[in-house]
Amino acid sequence: MEPIRLIEGNVAPLDRVNVDTDQIIPKQFLKRVERTGFGEFLFYDWRYLEDGSENPDFILNQNSYRDASILVSGRNFGSGSSREHAPWALQDFGIKCILAPSFADIFYNNCFQNGVLPIVLPEDVVRNIISNSEFDENYSLSVDLESQKIWDSNEEVVFDFDIEPFRRHCLLNGLDDIGLTLEHEDSINDFESSRSQFGGVI
Repeated sequence: MEPIRLIEGNVAPLDRVNVDTDQIIPKQFLKRVERTGFGEFLFYDWRYLEDGSENPDFILNQNSYRDASILVSGRNFGSGSSREHAPWALQDFGIKCILAPSFADIFYNNCFQNGVLPIVLPEDVVRNIISNSEFDENYSLSVDLESQKIWDSNEEVVFDFDIEPFRRHCLLNGLDDIGLTLEHEDSINDFESSRSQFGGVI
């Protein structure tokens, strides 16, 4: 998992509440076993019309937002089933950070395991960011995980954000569960060596 320290990029406003995981990545695309390749199916039912062509009204199909790395949306983002494919699809599309007033718990946890930074912000702050990004298609933010500060393209500090120290540590160092385990690789190897000397019994 790649470390996250500073995320800079345009903001795509998805002004909807209760965006569930079946909208983020519909169930018919969950057959893949690898983590990559899900970006083209992100928000599939909203991004594409029945004939398979792009829906020009959907925000991520508009040229100014296609390369956005920050998504801002309404409360209860990521509700529904617990599929880990949802953050996979967002990351594969290029979304590195999601701003919302609240997240579904399982989706929130899955984001940290897969290198996507979810940030909970007050609803009025989210509304302001949505308005700014809708008004200015080039509106961008810088999200500094080290200082836990966000500022806009005018280089003014917009606000601070809270994040659990352990989650912050993991993202700053690119650590998922496997990476955390490997931090103790020397101790694990020592244990295995000692175990083998005693015929596998300690």
